[in-house]
Amino acid sequence: MRCEKMAAPLPPSPPPAAGSAGACMGLRRRCQRLLYWVPVLFISSILCWSYYAYVTQLCLLTMTNIGEKVVCLVAYHIFFMLFVWSYWKTIFTLPMNPSKEFHLSYSDKESLEREPRGESQQEVLRRAAKDLPIYTRTMSGAIRYCDRCHLVKPDRCHHCSVCDKCILKMDHHCPWVNNCVGFSNYKFFLLFLAYSLLYCLFIAATDLQYFIKFWTNGLPDTQAKFHIMFLFFAAAMFSVSLSSLFGYHCWLVSKNKSTLEVFRAPIFRHRTDKNGFSLGFSKNLRQVFGDEKKYWLVPVFSSLGDGCSFPTCLVNQDPEQASTPGALNSTSKNENYLFPAKPLRDSQSHLLTDTPSWSETSGKAEKGKVGMSNPALTMENET
Repeated sequence: MRCEKMAAPLPPSPPPAAGSAGACMGLRRRCQRLLYWVPVLFISSILCWSYYAYVTQLCLLTMTNIGEKVVCLVAYHIFFMLFVWSYWKTIFTLPMNPSKEFHLSYSDKESLEREPRGESQQEVLRRAAKDLPIYTRTMSGAIRYCDRCHLVKPDRCHHCSVCDKCILKMDHHCPWVNNCVGFSNYKFFLLFLAYSLLYCLFIAATDLQYFIKFWTNGLPDTQAKFHIMFLFFAAAMFSVSLSSLFGYHCWLVSKNKSTLEVFRAPIFRHRTDKNGFSLGFSKNLRQVFGDEKKYWLVPVFSSLGDGCSFPTCLVNQDPEQASTPGALNSTSKNENYLFPAKPLRDSQSHLLTDTPSWSETSGKAEKGKVGMSNPALTMENET
């Protein structure tokens, strides 16, 4: 009798490697990071082409007047240098993240995970935040907490979904610089807008007469004429868009607001106050650019403070208007809503007092003394 040999059962297929999913996610993140640099490369390529078109084709090959050529080349390189310098600083200045004191301790994290959502979790956060200089709250009046970074959010701090980090005084994430615009580089971003606008306006102004000659057949039929035409169109187009964006951010600086705070006004513990951080035009300006005017137009960091605490005016009180006894009395009546007195950081506290460096009028000085001299009465907003 013939015996048939039975086939041995196949071994079970091994489960997919645990690290394969992580490797795919890592590859995906790397590809995303490369894609994020596309807008920066686009701006850089336009900048390189504009340099070639203006310096070589317009100045060296088209302009015939030596004096005009020298003046245009010198002025152009000044604007070009300031533009590139501020753009570089905006891109490569790392956003500042909350300091260690705002991160929950290991025991607080454990307590937060054990407690059910609701008032018990808020009690844990209140204990963690009791010694922190924070005054803003969520819309429901809760402590602002980031469950991804595991920290109590400082005032004006927000979590960026692109960077996956909490950014101090976050304004927005800008794809054109592939970076978050916040406390550490907001001054650089403003200077980048200003110098790029001046750069485009200078090119458009000096290229205009040659652009007109292009349409009146006043230029020789060479390669330069097409560079001259497209150079004027690009400079004029970017000037329009940059002027509106720069004007908008100038308004934000004058009101001491961020883009996020315009869309959602900061919330103090007892109510929303859209002007809660505004200290008046000159103080708002100096908070971004610093006290020393010699550094204002240079892309070096000179902003005041540490990004974690900010001086504020009294809630629902216009910092440009005089404080009235009624306003103070109405605030004192709501004793349940006042925060405990916490000293502001030394770098910010001088903004709450009137000094000769502000060159304010005596009337405004009196307003500052009444409305902004007591840190115990300062409060801040939430987005």
